[in-house]
Amino acid sequence: MNKIIIQGIQFDEKSSFQKGPKLAPPLIREALNCGSTNMFAEDLTSIDNSKIEDKGDFEIINYFDIEKITKTHLDSGAKVFTLGGDHSITFPIIKAHFEKYSKLDILHIDAHADLYDNFEGDPYSHACPFARIMENGLAVKLVQVGIRTLNAHQAEQAKKFNVEIHEMKNLDLSTIPKFKNPLYISLDMDGFDPAFAPGVSHHEPGGLTSRQVINLIQSIKTEVIGADIVEYNPNRDFQNMTAFLAAKMMKEIVAKMI
Repeated sequence: MNKIIIQGIQFDEKSSFQKGPKLAPPLIREALNCGSTNMFAEDLTSIDNSKIEDKGDFEIINYFDIEKITKTHLDSGAKVFTLGGDHSITFPIIKAHFEKYSKLDILHIDAHADLYDNFEGDPYSHACPFARIMENGLAVKLVQVGIRTLNAHQAEQAKKFNVEIHEMKNLDLSTIPKFKNPLYISLDMDGFDPAFAPGVSHHEPGGLTSRQVINLIQSIKTEVIGADIVEYNPNRDFQNMTAFLAAKMMKEIVAKMI
């Protein structure tokens, strides 16, 4: 099995509405390790494993350092799992992965498509990462699940980049395709309904249940070569509910990477 490196990317300077996600990585780890639950995913894979190395948190000043840090970890031969951070971090992370995996599919779980050409004048905003990824040819296929905030511009962008969107308004998880290439998973915590994940900057009702997302992750049959969990905002959480959900999702995704 590949070694898996866990990296915390403490960065939220590209957040458009509220800051806070840079505080998330240590609090997700705290929930994971607090003794309330165990280190096993539901398929009985333990992530308390000598092949998993936690490199700790990196407080980012320069946005473009995220790519360098990720590349250093990938160059060691490991797969990389990232705790964010706002969703802007996914573009530099995918740029680093593209050097290693020239054919990559992405499963993106989110309330938002994050396909703006630029947002509030910033092409690297947390509302833009998938526009940057697709226009640079960094993914063969982008499949988005949980979307419920499309507007005309983003619908046009999705068409331009041939993005496959599974919106909440007519969601049927059984129609999500089987991936053919190595898969990267990007999980935005606001993809969940706010009832399950109150600790996010953008409360968007009508979202995914925790069980729907767990089932979706567990149904993946292709190799998962990397992943991130982003947009947990501890400033908005209630009794650490979202931290514990993020920790649960971390176990399920890392188990898939194993």
